[in-house]
Amino acid sequence: MNRAVARLLGIVPPGTHLVIGGTLTLGVASYIQIAAANHALTGDPRAAVSALWSLIMTLSLGLFFPVEQELTRVVAARVVRGQGVLPVLRRATGVTLGMIAAIALLLALAAGPTARLFLHGQTSLLWTFAAAMAGMGLVYVTRGVLAGLGRFNAYGVSLGVDGALRIVLALALLVCGVHAAWAFALVLAVAPLGAMLCTLPATLRDCLPGPQMAWSELFQNTGLLVGSSLLAQVVVNAAVITAGLVAPHDSDLQVAVLNAGVLCRVPLFVFGSLQPTLMTGLSTAATQGDRAGFRQLLVRTCGVVGALGLLGGIPAVLIGPWLLRTLLGAPGVLGSADLFWFSAGTMFYMLAMVVGQALVAMGRHRLQLVGWAVGTAVLVGVACVHGSFAVRVEVSYFLGSLAAALTMLVFIMRSQGQRMPSAAADQEADPEPRVPPGAGAGRRISSS
Repeated sequence: MNRAVARLLGIVPPGTHLVIGGTLTLGVASYIQIAAANHALTGDPRAAVSALWSLIMTLSLGLFFPVEQELTRVVAARVVRGQGVLPVLRRATGVTLGMIAAIALLLALAAGPTARLFLHGQTSLLWTFAAAMAGMGLVYVTRGVLAGLGRFNAYGVSLGVDGALRIVLALALLVCGVHAAWAFALVLAVAPLGAMLCTLPATLRDCLPGPQMAWSELFQNTGLLVGSSLLAQVVVNAAVITAGLVAPHDSDLQVAVLNAGVLCRVPLFVFGSLQPTLMTGLSTAATQGDRAGFRQLLVRTCGVVGALGLLGGIPAVLIGPWLLRTLLGAPGVLGSADLFWFSAGTMFYMLAMVVGQALVAMGRHRLQLVGWAVGTAVLVGVACVHGSFAVRVEVSYFLGSLAAALTMLVFIMRSQGQRMPSAAADQEADPEPRVPPGAGAGRRISSS
């Protein structure tokens, strides 16, 4: 299926197959890890691990993935200019360590309230929370450098090792009869750290000395990207976090909501394996001022997303309740109607991601942030309406994703009527050449 999509779009460069395989492995690992924890734990510890999983995904992707994106851009630009990237790696590592320290400090200062509100009083999970954020933050730094250098194989290995370690460690804990919540949570720290260490030699190999970089070179749009990424993660993970706040004593519902949401995200994991190369095409068309090519690629990408949403959503609605009980070990408190809303929400969430990245490719970072802000506002408003809690969080996810996608689509349509940036214009306006995300990688691909 991946090859067919790649041929259809014609934008998957050589060397990205390991990225696709690694992303899919990481996606499968999420299901195995959650299923192992569900079978080994009961009651509040199981619900606490579910809430912690969502918190870690929300904060790590919201805070650190934009750093990876900006690193890819900066490193790729330096490769094109023939400049060493070691100063970039050093500065990005320092900033990431500072962010990790700030998170640890906040957790230490608010340990009691955080454990009570989100983790069912499981204070032992707080230090695993901090460790997981450290592992996630550092591995995103190495992946950003690898992508900018064009070392796609090493990037794919990082994803694959991360996923493989999660699978092996979670199953080992289950087989050995471990029933400690912190042990299953610690997997989220050990796996990314292992992936980072495994690919660190490949990361450092081409990091040659070069001119010192200005702070603005790395953080040109990071603030806007972090805001957009955090809001996007709030939309996709709000159901589980809200369940812990609104229904703290209903651990079965919390676990079921997490498992239903993850089950319906199968298309999202598949799309994630294709997203880097799809977005490279959008960025290239926007930079070249190719309005027709940009529109055609955007429409094709949305078509692929719609097909993925249907291919994943129909089985989830038909046999999802059985899968939740049998494979994931989740409580049987949700039915096909619940999974329909989660599946529909996932499809529109993917569409919002596509349109949002198209705005970024056009240099409209602020409009992407506004789109996710609108989606978040709709989600919060619907979740506050009186009625069944499960229905509220499910429908709010669907409507929040829909609102974000439609808002950003309107921005795209309005922006298409304006002049798209061209490479020449960018060069005149900014002496530091800006390359599309992944452009440097497309020029230089090494085996790792």
